[in-house]
Amino acid sequence: MPDVPYLSLSSVSFARDDLPLFENVCIDLFPGDILQVEGPNGSGKTTLLRIISTALTATSGQLRWRGNPISSVRHGYLSDLLFMGHAPAVKASLTPAENLKWWRRMHADTSVWSDREILAKIGLQGFEDLPCYSLSAGQQRRVALARMLISSANVWILDEPFTAIDKQGVKLLEKLMASHVSNGGVIVLSTHQTLTLDNYKRMTLTAHAPGAAYAG
Repeated sequence: MPDVPYLSLSSVSFARDDLPLFENVCIDLFPGDILQVEGPNGSGKTTLLRIISTALTATSGQLRWRGNPISSVRHGYLSDLLFMGHAPAVKASLTPAENLKWWRRMHADTSVWSDREILAKIGLQGFEDLPCYSLSAGQQRRVALARMLISSANVWILDEPFTAIDKQGVKLLEKLMASHVSNGGVIVLSTHQTLTLDNYKRMTLTAHAPGAAYAG
């Protein structure tokens, strides 16, 4: 295991209207690590993930990427980051194939598979050319998952990624996650889902009380 964590949170705290949502969150993540952030609604799970993605700024504390403060290497860090929020974030008027083509133009793409091969792998064969507004919530979530098959990012931040997908979709997502960390990637996710993955870490945020409890 390398001495320097790939992603590190040191005494990260966040307050809203001068009231602490969570305080002193500390964790070191190394290549191959998965961190599951747990807690009831209102405990700050999404807020913490947005801080890690740099969409929000912590009230105090520091985030480091490969030993460097993220504030000083933000462009490089964001180039190494894949963030998927609670919503699927697909363009409803476009088809799955068109969404995928757009993502491939916008981001570094290391996949050797064609658009249709990728969509078949995530269970959308036969739905490639239908507008996304006509698809079910689970199918739209699968469209979003296509980004995992083309992204070269090492850090995945996933906010409730299992929302609206069936058992087969859960197995697919866990397979993608397992493959990512086996190649040295890092994953931080919020979910109420019980993971079947091996050796993942857990952090529990408690609603209406400052602080975060971490259990390995």
